[in-house]
Amino acid sequence: MSLSQREGVDIRPTLLRVLTDLYVQTPDHTPDEERQFTELTTRLLDEVDDATRAVVRAKLAIYPNTPRDIRRKLMIPPPPIYPRHAAPSLQPAQSEVEPATVTAPPLVPQQPLPVLSMKPQDASSLIEMFTAASSKERAKILENLLDAPLKPSAKVDPRRAARALATLEGAAMVADAQAFTVELADALTLPASVTKEIVADPLGEPIACAMKALGMDADAFQRVLLFLNPAIGASVIDVYRLARMYDVLSERVALIMLAAWRGSSVVAARAKYKPQLYDGERQRARTTPSTSTVSPFSEEHQPHRLPLK
Repeated sequence: MSLSQREGVDIRPTLLRVLTDLYVQTPDHTPDEERQFTELTTRLLDEVDDATRAVVRAKLAIYPNTPRDIRRKLMIPPPPIYPRHAAPSLQPAQSEVEPATVTAPPLVPQQPLPVLSMKPQDASSLIEMFTAASSKERAKILENLLDAPLKPSAKVDPRRAARALATLEGAAMVADAQAFTVELADALTLPASVTKEIVADPLGEPIACAMKALGMDADAFQRVLLFLNPAIGASVIDVYRLARMYDVLSERVALIMLAAWRGSSVVAARAKYKPQLYDGERQRARTTPSTSTVSPFSEEHQPHRLPLK
């Protein structure tokens, strides 16, 4: 902040984004950390532009432990509570209400939330947070993604998806994880390294998102759970948990996860080819040898002359 005051550079938008990124990297926080983040974020949100607010809102909307005051300030809906029970009706009977006292609430038009395309770094952060989370935290993240203003990936072509689903189910029935991974990578246009992590995930939520993005029905997904991964298929509790989650999983959420996987693969590719030295790119450039042309009239091409006597 002192640097910005001395040089006249407004670093408040950058500071807010950095604070948000650091906060969502950890699943749990102490009360002091939550209080400090709430105070700093509340103050900075009033001083940044709309674009920065939208980016911060998109990140905090999918984070399961966003402070309540920040959710209220950014108008983020509260996380769902399990199990969902219908609240008892507290309205009086129609006969007990006088017609003169019944007034309809004014209709306030709701502005549609901006839909943001995830940058590769944001997509990588989402995938890292989702991978490190537990089953309950993953369920919260997926439910929060439903209301997050993030742009989902385009749907897979129905004919291509139908061919892929038949091949994937056949490979799962014979427990051929390699063939399943190859077909999944081709159908979802993902790198092999990403699909291997999806298939080998021990909890099973990534494979559920991948199958939902392709449009697999619930019965076929249960057969995939039973035969593809022995660690999951041997647990009745895990199969029942994933099958129940698959029934309520939205296709939009699955396509957002697909967009995040594609974006995170871009970050991984950039990190793989990142130069280690400050002039690494210059050293990798091919140098052409300089060909110097010697004039035929120079001393090197002059015949040796004997000294005159």
